[in-house]
Amino acid sequence: MISSWRRRRAARRAAKELNSEEGGDMELTTPNHFRCPISLDLMKDPVTLSTGITYDRDSIEKWIETGNSTCPITNQVLTSLEPIPNHTIRKMIQDWCVDNRSHGIERIPTPRIPVSSMQVSEILSRITTASKRDDQVGCRNLVSKIKAMAKESERNKRCIVTNGTDSVLSAAFEVFSKTCLDENISVLEEILSTLTLLFPLNGEAVSYLGSNFSLHCMVWFLKSGDLSKKRNAVLVMKDVVSSDQRKANVLSEIEGAMEALFKLIKEPICPASTKASLMVIYQMVMITSSATNERIVTKFVDMGLVSLLLEILVDSERSICEKSLGVLDGICSTENGRAKAYNNALTMPVVVKKILRISDLATEFSVSILWKLCNNEKREDKRALVEALQVGAFQKLLLLLQVGCVEKTKEKATELLKLLNLNRNRLLECIDSMDFKYLKRSF
Repeated sequence: MISSWRRRRAARRAAKELNSEEGGDMELTTPNHFRCPISLDLMKDPVTLSTGITYDRDSIEKWIETGNSTCPITNQVLTSLEPIPNHTIRKMIQDWCVDNRSHGIERIPTPRIPVSSMQVSEILSRITTASKRDDQVGCRNLVSKIKAMAKESERNKRCIVTNGTDSVLSAAFEVFSKTCLDENISVLEEILSTLTLLFPLNGEAVSYLGSNFSLHCMVWFLKSGDLSKKRNAVLVMKDVVSSDQRKANVLSEIEGAMEALFKLIKEPICPASTKASLMVIYQMVMITSSATNERIVTKFVDMGLVSLLLEILVDSERSICEKSLGVLDGICSTENGRAKAYNNALTMPVVVKKILRISDLATEFSVSILWKLCNNEKREDKRALVEALQVGAFQKLLLLLQVGCVEKTKEKATELLKLLNLNRNRLLECIDSMDFKYLKRSF
């Protein structure tokens, strides 16, 4: 009787274990036609190529972006690189996910269909037509649509950029810049805001934005716009003058442009606008024409740019520090610029301290500034050389040669060491031990 009871209990236990294996503990297998042939994962956004094979959008777009123009499965040449959404397969996958919720499968959300080249081209054509008709309201709405698409995804942004959107928007910007700015302010601001998403701009776009009308409009935004308008204007301006330095010369002749750029540095809006302003000023002070260069530098010096740059250099992050040193290097190429630098007590301590402290580029600019100040000094007491020695320039330059640098900087450092060595016996040098904390000893 006991043995019979034990047999029944064992049978019940075996039945429970069998039911458990046939139920939730069994591994769920994803149907093969729901898997992407490339990643072998469940497709989230199935799309079909011209060959009839369906892939997950992310996988096939990466395949095409690497330069492939054939179908991965059939190896046939694709007649179109635009994949078509496969709504049937997507619906089947979503239904399968719902049916298998008990297995922990979550329903894949319906993906937003990305913008196509045809859609972008159509919108751009309408923008061109609207600008020719002077329809600033219609143009603004179309530009807003482009901006929303670009912000939606990186894929959309790439499609928008590759279809020459920056050229069309820049052409429209120039058109609306030729008429009353007060009436067209909304469309002009919307275009600038959208262009900041499309950097770097192509040559055709730079040509439109570098026209007198366009540059005058951007300067107008710098002087009278709110903070966001000023930011967008200076970011676009930076991209224009960085692509074509001749535009920096045109910009320097526009009334109020230099003062507006100086104010953006003195009263910063954000790090991006500060960096952009410094880059525009750098392109201005590096103009090769001696007469133009002297005029620009003198004007910036009179505004107090040298003192402002030195104050920024005392405590600034790497990128701003590099750009500030670049501007100061350009200013020190002129006699007026050097005269102002000589008269500032911060010049030597700050410039010498930046050597080997920030980056290779900052070191190159610092050595160049030091070389210009010491090599061109006309004062009989050679005060610049003495000040450089006092703040440890001799040791810094020796260390720089030991660590290594580009040939041009090496030549300037060597020449500086010769000049400094002639004056070393005139004073006791002050050495900052922190400058040597990263120096590796050979013993």
